[in-house]
Amino acid sequence: MAEEKHVILTGDRPTGKLHIGHYVGSLKNRVELQNTGKYNTYIMIADQQALTDNARDPEKIRRSLHEVALDYLAVGIDPHKSTILVQSQIPALSELTMHYLNLVTVARLRRNPTVKTEIKQKKFGESVPAGFLIYPVSQAADITAFKADTVPVGDDQEPMLEQTREIVRTFNRIYQQDILVEPEGVFPPKGQGRIPGLDGNAKMSKSLGNAIYLSDDADTVQKKVMSMYTDPTHIKVSDPGHVEGNTVFTYLDIFDPDKEQVAKLKEQYQAGGLGDVKIKRYLNEVLEAELAPIRKRREEYAANIDYVDQVLEEGSARANEVANQTLKEVRDAIGINYFG
Repeated sequence: MAEEKHVILTGDRPTGKLHIGHYVGSLKNRVELQNTGKYNTYIMIADQQALTDNARDPEKIRRSLHEVALDYLAVGIDPHKSTILVQSQIPALSELTMHYLNLVTVARLRRNPTVKTEIKQKKFGESVPAGFLIYPVSQAADITAFKADTVPVGDDQEPMLEQTREIVRTFNRIYQQDILVEPEGVFPPKGQGRIPGLDGNAKMSKSLGNAIYLSDDADTVQKKVMSMYTDPTHIKVSDPGHVEGNTVFTYLDIFDPDKEQVAKLKEQYQAGGLGDVKIKRYLNEVLEAELAPIRKRREEYAANIDYVDQVLEEGSARANEVANQTLKEVRDAIGINYFG
């Protein structure tokens, strides 16, 4: 008898091209999980969620849809193994959100630590879009629609998952049906999953302009690597340097499979005698070894955008069938399937 597969739901907001922070933090892991054969994987391009704070710039979301899809395919997400779907093309998600909103108070939404942090970061003040405030409920709809029991997320997303679990428990208790599934988070190992920006900022970010994108050509990557933050006290080649907080060495720890070589370079840098230019050139070679095949595949898919659209359309259609079945069960439990 075949072992029942776990169900994964994960995804990204289409607000621009994806960068190597996304690759290290989630994309690489998704490919590894899909290739185990142990999961039914749903990967969502969350365009409706992106509109909660970009409603006045919908073209940005439409333009980014293909960019994110190309990045997915380029890193190795296989549409024959994973279902890639577009959130707005699954109408059941909106109705599930509406039903779940009746089980959550505004006070609870405002207490969500992730939402509070993001409201402050986005400087909404008192002008918080209602759609943004309720997006944890929308996420709960996304997760439960596919009965996902496994959700790969960063540590800062645990409050979102807890809110989903609360909604699941409340729904199942009120309607006395064990229809919805409580998800568990899969978190990156401590100290992993987040890569600093080129400027040494703790987080690589589109908005901070400190990212290397998966779509960057070789010349652009090289220019960005050569501009990277290192050790401000390492002025001359002969000066002893620091590797802690040195972005170049942080990247080497993440991307270079030759750990012995990295250890030697660190020792040489700390002793003095290894210049920043030389170490950056070495890092560029390491990054090119990782990114060149991804870039090549991305260019091939970009030349056949009709195929990309087909992947999104077919994936959304498959996802629709699953979400509609969950919605029927939810409507039956509430008792609003009046006409069969």
